[in-house]
Amino acid sequence: MRSDIGNSKNGYQVRKYNDSVKRYCQTLDLKDNPELIEEYVNRHSKLNSWPEIRAGIREVGILEMEIYIYNSRLFMIVETPLDFDWDTAMEKLAHLPRQAEWEECMSVFQVSKPGASATEKWTLMDRMFYLYN
Repeated sequence: MRSDIGNSKNGYQVRKYNDSVKRYCQTLDLKDNPELIEEYVNRHSKLNSWPEIRAGIREVGILEMEIYIYNSRLFMIVETPLDFDWDTAMEKLAHLPRQAEWEECMSVFQVSKPGASATEKWTLMDRMFYLYN
């Protein structure tokens, strides 16, 4: 796995914000093929991910996005401002330059229907526990 983004034993630094943010969590399964998984991880590296995709994520109002992997299971954390509207942002994101092309390229690795959008592939998760006071 890539070493440029931290590691599970030492933890991951979290960005600090001046204001409160909210978090969305999603999951998606990759095809259970080690070579495909390695290539999927490689395509998401800072060097190989498409600049238009990173810019589009920011353009729709997402402050931070992290993807974690365990075997062929992905877990995504998305941090946004409190006034962020998920459906509106995902609709806008789907129509930004190269987004559909990116989704098509990534579908080779993902367990999903052909031609599925990001919102059709990734499943939002419900929080079932938290330790906050």
